Amino acid sequence: MAIAAGLMAGLLFMAAAASGTPLIQGTASVIDGDTIEIHGERIRLDAIDAPESSQLCLDATGKRYRCGQKSAFALADMIGRSVVSCAPKGHDRYRRIIAVCFKGEINLNGWMVAQGWAVAFRKYGIDYISQEDDARLARRGVWAGSFEMPWDWRARNR
Repeated sequence: MAIAAGLMAGLLFMAAAASGTPLIQGTASVIDGDTIEIHGERIRLDAIDAPESSQLCLDATGKRYRCGQKSAFALADMIGRSVVSCAPKGHDRYRRIIAVCFKGEINLNGWMVAQGWAVAFRKYGIDYISQEDDARLARRGVWAGSFEMPWDWRARNR
């Protein structure tokens, strides 16, 4: 798995270089569970969706908790003060950069889904479906209890 992640990181970085799109690297600030900021640039993690900051979920005992906040904390704890490298893929409608980001060889997009703090955003890609399946079966993160998919929560709370 680590070898595959390393190869994927290398391929993404080579693709970014070949396209003329420079990598974005630096210390990241976590905005929420699927958005970071490096050097003043907002970066949306590609093909994943995390609970919104004010979104509430139910834990395994049925108790409400701030799952969006917990998702952001999980990403912040994983990154720490490490350098994050992001391979841009484009921009979203909010002018954020869409990217696959890494801490060393760890794909942060996939890690968030594998830990259950984000879901595969099938509308924008299928890269992280297997990580979502594993997290759901292991009842990690939001899968330990019940929650509303982030896109449904946003539509209901506009």
